Amino acid sequence: MTPPAAAPAPEPSRGRRGFRWLLWGALVGLLLVAQSLLVGLTIAYEESRAQERTDEVAAFAAAEMRRLVQASLQGAQALTWGDPPPVQWRYDALEMMRQRDEFLRMELRDEGLRLVTAADAPFRAPLFGNLARTDLEVEMLATCAGARRAAMPAFSRSYFVPQPGGLGLEVIDLCLPLDRAGQHAGYMVATLALAQLLEDAVREAGVSAHELSLVEADGTRLVRAGTRRGAGIYQATRIVDLPGQSLQLRADAAQGRPGLIPNVTVALVVGLSLLLFGLVVLLVRDVRRRAKAETALAEALAFRRAMEDSLVTGLRARDVRGRITYVNPAFCAMVGWSAEELIGTDPPPYWPPEHIAEYRRRQSERFTLSRDAAAQREGFETQFMRRTGERFPVMIYEAPLRDRVGHHAGWMSAVLDVSAARRMEELSRQQQERLQATARLATVGEMASLLSHELNQPLAAIASYASGSLNLVADAQAQAQGLPASPAQAETLGMVRQALERVAEQAERAGRVIKSVHAFVRRRERSREAVGAGELIEAVLPLVRLQARKSGTRLEVDCPQPAPRVWADRTMVEQVLLNLTRNAIQSMEGGETPLAERVLTLRVSQPHARWVRLAVIDRGGGIAPEVAAQLFTPFFTTRAEGMGLGLSLCRTVIEQHGGALDFGPAESGDGMRTGTEFRFTLPVAPDGRTADLPPDAP
Repeated sequence: MTPPAAAPAPEPSRGRRGFRWLLWGALVGLLLVAQSLLVGLTIAYEESRAQERTDEVAAFAAAEMRRLVQASLQGAQALTWGDPPPVQWRYDALEMMRQRDEFLRMELRDEGLRLVTAADAPFRAPLFGNLARTDLEVEMLATCAGARRAAMPAFSRSYFVPQPGGLGLEVIDLCLPLDRAGQHAGYMVATLALAQLLEDAVREAGVSAHELSLVEADGTRLVRAGTRRGAGIYQATRIVDLPGQSLQLRADAAQGRPGLIPNVTVALVVGLSLLLFGLVVLLVRDVRRRAKAETALAEALAFRRAMEDSLVTGLRARDVRGRITYVNPAFCAMVGWSAEELIGTDPPPYWPPEHIAEYRRRQSERFTLSRDAAAQREGFETQFMRRTGERFPVMIYEAPLRDRVGHHAGWMSAVLDVSAARRMEELSRQQQERLQATARLATVGEMASLLSHELNQPLAAIASYASGSLNLVADAQAQAQGLPASPAQAETLGMVRQALERVAEQAERAGRVIKSVHAFVRRRERSREAVGAGELIEAVLPLVRLQARKSGTRLEVDCPQPAPRVWADRTMVEQVLLNLTRNAIQSMEGGETPLAERVLTLRVSQPHARWVRLAVIDRGGGIAPEVAAQLFTPFFTTRAEGMGLGLSLCRTVIEQHGGALDFGPAESGDGMRTGTEFRFTLPVAPDGRTADLPPDAP
């Protein structure tokens, strides 16, 4: 028994198969329609582009035409400047036509438009060789009449001038009315070739794929230019406005209608791009993975940016050429410039101008050294400048930057502002110096007390012996009155008496000085009295003259009479005058000031009702700026044998009197040499006050 045959597989129904083909047919139809529309749109786009190019060419050529005509008008007007005589004008006109080939003929006419002189282009046949000028001057006459009424240049309508060989030229006349001293003096007429103007416009515009022509209002072509003939499909017309006239310029593209093949190629490219849709689908998964990676990277960048923004240390990155590529906010706040103002600058604005050359050299040396990371991480100190101009010290730690493949890409720097630390160091140094100065001043005080104690006894003995000697001299003179004595003996006794009086005076003065110094060291109130400023100067003049005589210095005293009276401690003010005069004389010693120019001036003036000014003026070499900054600092001196206390004590004495001591440059009377003027003020003594004032008295 044979087995039964297998049943045939079921075939798809005709309805489902037809529906499937219908879908495919619809898809193909849609693709065909889409591609047909794409081709049509592409052709329309190409046509619009061709028309736009033609419009642009027409507009540009019209602008060039107007520019060339304006240049021709200016050239023609230049011939009338200065009202040249006809001979000179004709020479200038020929020269103009040699330079500008659009001019064919130039004429000079009188008030009645009668020809005075004319010049034809030197490199052409005469323009009116076949037909006389009088037969073709209708347009010119009308144009000149209009130009005369408008008092401005005007162009005529174009007209045709026959030439030999059956040819001709389309020309246009330019008429310029001439004025002389405000009166009409005639006309200048220039004939221009339209073809040459159009050729120059085409050449300047660089037109190669279009034909340019000047046409009449009805479309009749007057002249043409261009290497190719227009196809008559894409045309554009522009008006060329001239003074008194207008021309129509037409641009005709040599390009025909777009062909089908190029646009089918574009359509095929678009169709092939559709095939890439499948690849796009495959890339979706990759894009999602990339999005996750970018999110992670953005979070890492945000974390790094937050970390950098929270730093108080400035960060700066530079490329291999030294230009800044990155700065953090702390660095911007440090120097005062924003990141946009710093990135890419060379040199950076925070380099002090006086150090730019040095910094460039140092940067070049550093960049040429080995780029080993371990060798580049040492720190160095330098100076930057803030936006306000303030200089401040910084400490820089620099290391090489490497890109992702390990190549050297620049340098990363950590910048620390150490100005606060330097200020603290300077403050500590100044405090140490003050402590040392205080200790030395205490030592000086002890020495002053010791000197006052030790010198009081010998000075008292000197004063006693001087007084006793004076008494003996007086007794001897009294006993000798009854006896005959020679004049020499009497003169000798007088001189001895005078010398002893001076010894007693100086011993008493030395005692007062010691007492005043002792009181000054102990900061006690000194005895003040009303004394004339002239008396203060007279008291120190003997000692000043003695020192001045040794150095060859001439003394000058400028004191008004009567001299104003001041309220002061006489002894201490005299000591101030002695210190200042001694310094002034010493400044003129040596080779800096010639012997004949050594003059010391003591001057008294009263600039205010309550103050008297005393000045000590020398003709020395002046005071250097670095010395002037420390002149009143205790223990600062420029002399090897000095202690540096004189000027400091002088200022203290004057300030205790309520005055001020300062100095400045002083010019001599002859204006040839300059010196230094030390001046101080003292309060004016109240009238009738000779006793001590209370401590709070002015």
